Amino acid sequence: MTLISITRRLAAAALAAAWLGGCSLLFSEPPTPPRAPAVTGIDGEHDQLVASFGGEYRAPQAQALIEAMTRKLVPATDRPDERYRVTILDTPAVNAFALPSGRLYVTRGLLALANDQSELAAVMAHEIAHVTLRHAAARSELEARSALVSRVVSDVLRDQRASATIRETSRFDFASFSRAQELEADAASVRTLARAGFDPFGAARFLTALDRYVALQSGLPDTGNPTRERLATHPTTPERINEARAAARRIGAPGLGAGDRDAYLAAVEGVAWGDDPRDGLVRGPRYVNARLAIGFTAPDGFTLDNSTRAVLGSSPDGERRLMFDAVEVEAGQDLADVLKATWTDAVETGDVEETVVNGLPAAVATSQGDAWRFRVAAVRAGEEVYRLIFAFRRNDQGAEAAFRRTLDSIRRISEAEIAALSRLRVRIVTAGPGDTLETLAARMQVDKPVETFRTLNGLFDNTRITPGTRYKIVAG
Repeated sequence: MTLISITRRLAAAALAAAWLGGCSLLFSEPPTPPRAPAVTGIDGEHDQLVASFGGEYRAPQAQALIEAMTRKLVPATDRPDERYRVTILDTPAVNAFALPSGRLYVTRGLLALANDQSELAAVMAHEIAHVTLRHAAARSELEARSALVSRVVSDVLRDQRASATIRETSRFDFASFSRAQELEADAASVRTLARAGFDPFGAARFLTALDRYVALQSGLPDTGNPTRERLATHPTTPERINEARAAARRIGAPGLGAGDRDAYLAAVEGVAWGDDPRDGLVRGPRYVNARLAIGFTAPDGFTLDNSTRAVLGSSPDGERRLMFDAVEVEAGQDLADVLKATWTDAVETGDVEETVVNGLPAAVATSQGDAWRFRVAAVRAGEEVYRLIFAFRRNDQGAEAAFRRTLDSIRRISEAEIAALSRLRVRIVTAGPGDTLETLAARMQVDKPVETFRTLNGLFDNTRITPGTRYKIVAG
């Protein structure tokens, strides 16, 4: 995370709401950049989006591969006259999306996950399909039509209840419309893959890898909530896998077309993995930021997410959550006032505890919500002030001790520790005669090395390592 100062309570409220509400992986739909200034024109939209995702990632071999792949895909689409420009985004998130202007975006995290050219081509063909099928324009038209009907009912007929019903119904219509778009784009991408000479089963293989990766990263089972499922803007990944596989089978048997795995692995070797230590990185329960020389350790079992605005964390059941960020303070402002100024609920100054954490002055307070209780701390390290928010249910007896352990772990990072923080990259290794899945995974410098190795290489429990075959690992 590049720790961004948060001064307005409105910004804090929005971030906290998103934090408590949870977040989901987006795929194919460009998200709204956080706190982005208004821009006009295609170039402004592109610049804003790229800046929101850490900037453009420079990987000449991978860029050349994607551009050549796109040139091969476009003539195989229903609109071969369209023109596209591809940008690699410097983020570990696995994502891809398109703008109606023909701008295509793929993250370095997605490049690391794909296993051959046909898998990446499936992603690019999917995004191209959104453009050729004019999905963005169709969705905007549907939203505008629903808003107009709702306004007429509310303003002209003076029927607020009917207007609310229309808005509620529209939420489900938009979700279904987007789900239909995703499946339509998947089907179009499979056809495009086959026409362009790629393996059409690459789409199902990549979606399988995506499904496994999301499960690996979240560590959480599917909630099975039918309302959440109905409101999801994308079909479930298993549904997409089944549809993509069925579409490919209608074209031919597995192995039809090119995969070119070796060429793909050569192009992605050296691509950065995970976060940049200068902007903060997560290693298991530990977060460290080399530029700011600060770090902390989350409670056991927590999953940390290093976003652009804050470090967010959650227990496996979601009943405990934390947020760690930087706040802008006025000259001479004490930490008790910092807590009052940067938190949305009431914090009484008299209830603030002044303390010291690893030599750093700190202030701790409590705030009560309807369903959640919050322990809020501000820690001063040099000229910077950091905020730790720990949220838990009112009847959680062990939460206070977990909060205190997290607070007590906040400390300055030494120069020696900073020097040891090397950036991880995708490395390509060739399996030797005695190698097994475990020996290759042991070379991975990540959490859950065996599971991560399997996911990155499309391997399953019963897959054997083949001597002479090249595999991806993650190492410094």
